[in-house]
Amino acid sequence: MSRSIVFLSDFGYRNEWVGICHAVINRIAPDSPIVDLSHGVPALHVDAGALLLADSMPYLSESAVVLAVVDPSVGRDRDIAVETGDGRLLVGPDNGLLAPAWRAAGGAARAVSVTSNDVMLQPVSPSFHARDVLAPAAAHLARGMELEDLGDAVSVESLANLHLPEPLVEPHRIQCEVIDLNRFGNVQLNVRESDLETAGLEAAAEISVQAHAGAGRAKRVATYSDLEEGEWGLMVDPRGWLAVIRGNPANAAEGLGVGNGDLVWLTEASSSASS
Repeated sequence: MSRSIVFLSDFGYRNEWVGICHAVINRIAPDSPIVDLSHGVPALHVDAGALLLADSMPYLSESAVVLAVVDPSVGRDRDIAVETGDGRLLVGPDNGLLAPAWRAAGGAARAVSVTSNDVMLQPVSPSFHARDVLAPAAAHLARGMELEDLGDAVSVESLANLHLPEPLVEPHRIQCEVIDLNRFGNVQLNVRESDLETAGLEAAAEISVQAHAGAGRAKRVATYSDLEEGEWGLMVDPRGWLAVIRGNPANAAEGLGVGNGDLVWLTEASSSASS
């Protein structure tokens, strides 16, 4: 039985790129279901794609082949397939995109560079390896091809690594980064519940949320419905990260004036320090 394929990219849906990769997979592995995890990763943001994929790993079938494509240097980075310590198969560019996912799955056990002419579509477009190299590799793996048949073995130590930014946690203050925004304007920060506890902010009635372009005073909430219109809130989102939100129809991202990678400071609202 063919494995399913979980597909993540920064392609969006305004062109044919997602659909054509589906078509290539379907020609090679017509019995393999394709799960579109997301194609809304911010364009060229390898960190954001890596984080989303790693956070999703506990919910993906262990037999699924993961195809991930966020590739600012397409044509320069080698294309790889990796078997993890717990037997998962990951396919993508060797730019660190897959690294947090394989660390979440027992580490990288072995890897190959996808170079086989029997796998790749010819001629290979220099700017569309997702169609000509990575999608075919994932499809062949889903049909049962052995990893080593995709190309030459590479040392797992030589694979590009990626470590996501950690917040700076101090007494009563956290300096953190925006790691994702969603279409509702919620601002995901690289902060866990444990970081609030370490900073001594877990019991604060209100927390000052400051960015370079905006600020708000937020209360801790459990759900979106805990906020009145325009109120600021901080909640742990379904992926386990602290998110800045506002009561509908207000937009936290617009209120703070932030995008991916921007700095944010969290302090007690009653004794807010300048950023």
